[in-house]
Amino acid sequence: MAASIREKQTAALKRMLNFNAPPTKTSLAEPHWKVLIYDKWGEEIISPLLSVKDLRDFGITLHLLINAEREAISDVPAIYFVMPTDENIQQICKDFHNQLYEKYYLNFISAISRQKLEDLALSAIQNNAVTQISKVFDQYLNFISLEDDMFSLRHHNSESISYYSINKGDVKDTEMEAIMESIVDSLFSVFVTVGQVPIIRCPRGNAAEMVSEKLDKKLRDNIRDMRNSLFTSDTVQAEIEEGEVKQPTAGARPKKKKKSYDLNPTDRFWQSHKGSPFPTVAEAVQEELESYRAQEDEVKRLKVAMGLEGEDISAISMLSENTAKLTSAVSSLPELLQKKRLIDMHTNVATAILEQIKARKLDLYFETEEKLMSKSSLDKSIMDIINDPEAGLPEDKIRLFIINLICGPSMSETLIGYVRNSEHDLNFYRTYTKMTNPGAYTGGGTKTISMVSKLMSHASQFAMEGVKNLVVKKRNLPVTKVVDALMEMKSSQETDDYRYFDPKLLRASDSIPRNRTPFQEAFVFMVGGGNYIEYQNLVDYVKGKTIGPSAKKITYGCSQLLNSLQFLEQLAKLGREM
Repeated sequence: MAASIREKQTAALKRMLNFNAPPTKTSLAEPHWKVLIYDKWGEEIISPLLSVKDLRDFGITLHLLINAEREAISDVPAIYFVMPTDENIQQICKDFHNQLYEKYYLNFISAISRQKLEDLALSAIQNNAVTQISKVFDQYLNFISLEDDMFSLRHHNSESISYYSINKGDVKDTEMEAIMESIVDSLFSVFVTVGQVPIIRCPRGNAAEMVSEKLDKKLRDNIRDMRNSLFTSDTVQAEIEEGEVKQPTAGARPKKKKKSYDLNPTDRFWQSHKGSPFPTVAEAVQEELESYRAQEDEVKRLKVAMGLEGEDISAISMLSENTAKLTSAVSSLPELLQKKRLIDMHTNVATAILEQIKARKLDLYFETEEKLMSKSSLDKSIMDIINDPEAGLPEDKIRLFIINLICGPSMSETLIGYVRNSEHDLNFYRTYTKMTNPGAYTGGGTKTISMVSKLMSHASQFAMEGVKNLVVKKRNLPVTKVVDALMEMKSSQETDDYRYFDPKLLRASDSIPRNRTPFQEAFVFMVGGGNYIEYQNLVDYVKGKTIGPSAKKITYGCSQLLNSLQFLEQLAKLGREM
């Protein structure tokens, strides 16, 4: 299978850290010591992909933000990984003047303009630093890989390309142009990194069409420049909130630093269960914990049976062949301890989630929302839930109200009036009623399964009493239905009017070719923001199409990764301005 977007971006970063040469056994065995200088953009790109140990393996002894106070280390080369902003260019010129490093390897996340390149050259001449500048590279890595098949454009300054920024009433043409150019620059980086020129499909009359037109032109212009094209076989490299959970400490003061846990591809448990429903995760954590305890107890039992309590590993390893079983068990202790560390991490995260589920009665909201989407009868009225002071936070009530607005029957004036007169911010309502058609949703269904008896019978710390165990019924969300229609070249009401761009064609054309062969690979990009629910729904869709000619590979991306509260805040802000 072809390398994923995360693998290709990681390989590109490793190549950069090796002075833009492919890493070899020799270079990894005897790394050249160096300093890494990055900005906020560079930090966000690197942190989900390379650990501190990974950086050290490539000889990075020190890594610093470009705007931090830095002392001169005149006998060490420096690798820069920054956006070509005016501030960064000025800081690099200042570093030349202060003679901070032995050599300078300048790597720009996006392409540097000719004018800024000339400014750097002039500064190098004025500060006698020309011979110290070893390489200058445009890396085209202006995006953040969060999963093998998921990326976002940025976290730092992401509000500048948000749904609010695109849709606010007073947005100027120059601002909209800057937003579109920023998004296109990142998408261009994505396709340079994966080494593919895409066919582009998009709806008409919105920001997605503007992005598509500009991306088509940028790809077309680059392909036509045969001397400098980034998509020729010689130049395409065949090599590749940021994978981190932050959790408040129990009982901690609001300003106290949160605990943080890294979630990465080497974590087998995370890879297996990152898309699973919470009850499944809770049960799996318990099983992992019991497995660890069984292995730990076996080591203790063997030591007791042989009278070796308190002996260290060196003493045990000198015993006769009769102790081979014990020696083997003890030698696996480092791996066992690592497993315990991961179990503790996932236990802590799962426990914190369960506390939120119970405190906010999120299981009740989940069940009600699922029934609304499947047009099923409700056990408890929307008014009763919203009126319950112990059921959820204000944002939970607003979310339920919105889903009822979209999916449910016409709401009574009593309910609308009650919510409007409550403490809840309903400014989003103006935005919603202006931009959408309430009541147009038709959904699937949900299935309710029994309590997790295995958890309860084993006295799990995940006490699930009072928490309904609901698993979403498999159904395709609107974005997945659109993707399916486009990849299978089906005729559908949603996609028949989609525009078609093929940058590889000599002349631009909006007509779809007669050859309607289904596509096996797609990059799905959400302008204005995306979320994990859409991503997971596409992952589930792909799982059903993994064999034979119908096999699919989908990579999901978005300009900004949002949760429901963050998106609601943007809608409310738009509503207040209307």
